[in-house]
Amino acid sequence: MPQANVDFSLKETAPNIGGGRVSGSEKLTSSFDLVEQMHFFYVRVVRVRDLPRTRNPFVEVKIGNYKGTTKYFKMDHDPEWNQVFAFAKERIQAVTVEVTVRNKETINDEVVGKLAFDIADVPTRVPPDSPLAPQWYSLEDESGRKGGRGQLMLAMWMGTQADEVFPDAWHSDAATVSGESIANTRSKVYISPRLWYLRVNIIQAQDLVPISRNRNPQVYVQAMLGNMVLRSRFSPDKNINPTWNEDLMFVVAEPFDDPLILSVVDKLGNNKEHILGMCTIHLSKVEKRFLPIPVGANWYNLEKVVQDNQNNMEVKFASRLHLRVCLDGGYHVLDESIYYSSDFRATSKLLWPPTIGVLELGILNATGLLPMKSKDGRGTTDAYCVAKYGPKWVRTRTIVDSFAPKWNEQYTWEVYDPYTVITIGVFDNCHLQEGSDAGGSKDPRIGKVRIRLSTLNADRIYTHSYPLIVLQPNGVKKMGEIQLAVRFTCSSTWNLFQSYTHPLFPQMHYLLPLSVYQVESLRHQATQTLSLRLSRAEPPLRREVVEYMLDVGSNVWSLRRGRANLERLLATFNLLVEAWKWFDHICKWKNPISTMVVHFVYMIFVLFPNLILPLVFLMCIVYGASQYRKRPRHPAHMDTKLSLIDSAHSDELDEEFDTFPTSKNGEVLKKRYDRLRSIAGRMMTIIGDLATQAERLNSMLSWRDPRATPMFLAFCILASIGFYFIPWRLFALGVGFFAMRHPKFRISIPSLPQNFFRRLPARTESMI
Repeated sequence: MPQANVDFSLKETAPNIGGGRVSGSEKLTSSFDLVEQMHFFYVRVVRVRDLPRTRNPFVEVKIGNYKGTTKYFKMDHDPEWNQVFAFAKERIQAVTVEVTVRNKETINDEVVGKLAFDIADVPTRVPPDSPLAPQWYSLEDESGRKGGRGQLMLAMWMGTQADEVFPDAWHSDAATVSGESIANTRSKVYISPRLWYLRVNIIQAQDLVPISRNRNPQVYVQAMLGNMVLRSRFSPDKNINPTWNEDLMFVVAEPFDDPLILSVVDKLGNNKEHILGMCTIHLSKVEKRFLPIPVGANWYNLEKVVQDNQNNMEVKFASRLHLRVCLDGGYHVLDESIYYSSDFRATSKLLWPPTIGVLELGILNATGLLPMKSKDGRGTTDAYCVAKYGPKWVRTRTIVDSFAPKWNEQYTWEVYDPYTVITIGVFDNCHLQEGSDAGGSKDPRIGKVRIRLSTLNADRIYTHSYPLIVLQPNGVKKMGEIQLAVRFTCSSTWNLFQSYTHPLFPQMHYLLPLSVYQVESLRHQATQTLSLRLSRAEPPLRREVVEYMLDVGSNVWSLRRGRANLERLLATFNLLVEAWKWFDHICKWKNPISTMVVHFVYMIFVLFPNLILPLVFLMCIVYGASQYRKRPRHPAHMDTKLSLIDSAHSDELDEEFDTFPTSKNGEVLKKRYDRLRSIAGRMMTIIGDLATQAERLNSMLSWRDPRATPMFLAFCILASIGFYFIPWRLFALGVGFFAMRHPKFRISIPSLPQNFFRRLPARTESMI
């Protein structure tokens, strides 16, 4: 359950961003005005020359206790590294920097030559100034003499994180990381591959050749694309010319590496199947469409591998398959939940709307992080951030061994729709040791933040500290806080307001809609495809990171989430409930003056109905204006109360974190099954009550009750005559005043219409 006395709230902060020049509504042109400025001492090691009898040289850069080394090249006397080292100025305690050229694979890495510089004499560079030109320096021996030791080309300067070499530099924050693992500490920007829907419309096959001609074949088509396998239903035509007219849909990513392989399979029985023919389609040759216009159908030859008398394998023509294959570029390929998606654009760039602005995110720091792993007998955390908006993913550098990491990195995205959400996640890097990649370790999640752009004011800087909350099988835990600076800059106010009138999805989603099952299946394919592609990058964006950012598994059964959604639904009807309570007070004459005023207003409405709609909209204006002072001042954040985490039972959380299919058995499964039966029983009762009321309504005219229907028809005759002579305004006044009559004239028993309606027959007695 929730940690005791833990603050899960959002806090407004006032960081020293933009060098202290940025206020809440100020617009600056600096590319790093949303983060606190950090100063670094940069050393660029370019190359060496004229080294004396050195076969495996490398360079060591040392400031105080911080030491970084370049790679070394075997049997290369004049290697070129062009490597940059960045030392955080706030951690520098030494006054000099030592640059040493050493020879690898000798005793204690023999010193070839060295240099020393005073840090105070190093110049300062401010972008967009051009990079400092590197210079040749003559190396000195151990006693400080020059000559015969070779020369080293390097450059040194003081800079900030705005320097273009910052992302790829070696950082003193990761000084304890060495070898190939250094790449896992660097900041990177990733672009998701462009995703397409591949639609395969299977029409028919012709002249199939089954194994036995004495049986009717039971045939289906199997489609395979990479690791994804789909199959059609069995053809209703049990002959050699089967038809299907069925769509199979895949998610494919550019570039199209894997071909589409189609197989016509005959089910023989006893779990035996026989492939009657196969064909291969290369996606680069498939037609692309952007509108719901049918593409042309083609016949594809099915081939079959057979063995001749000499045991040689031979490919022969088997039959033909009639298909309609296309790449649908008019859809948006969903890889996130619809309710907090970061993009709704179609695959084809021709269908993209114009940009409406720019989103800027400053990832400043985190505080109070909990230890995520143990190292040398103590807890430690190596934290990095990942942010996703649209197809662009960003990853900050890893701050090694710190519970209060400072990133101060800023990123920018183009915005096409305000109804989008940016997701920021924090993870612990478990791939900083040699061999950690081969061990199958995963980067555990520390927390996640979502910010919806439509809730932000344009051109305002939001600086807040967001709680990092993780739900675990034993309850919710606050893992720390992350400080962010967010600004949404609108480039076209007209396009911004116009976007609220446009459909949320591209037109293809409405002209040729996908079923709910197709949407869920295709989203699963999309997340798997993205996870696979992004894990191939360097450094990789790992599968567990991508799946957490895309919220994979959000549609899995959760009793806690179901109760929370019900509470949300009831909260939205709170206004109607309050209105009904107010009307009930009016009817009970608890305040006679208010009741008389309501009677007067109601009479005005009835006598002058043309005032109803104007007054309704006027009341909306008054109510909306009164709520302006109560408007939310801060972006939304993960809410533990809204999610009902504090009232969730441990068994409910254990069920929520169970695998699918379940890994439990015995009494646990029995208990959960009984609980689901209890919930389903209540739902069944509610659905049955609704069905009963609908059947009673229908039975008024169905003559199911031979007395109730004539009574209702007689009432209809009298009502039609009465409403012909009685003005409807008089009738409305009578009904309204009768409903608001004084309690002295009320009785507690049900009214005549209620009694009549409850006696109407339903079909409940016919239920078994």
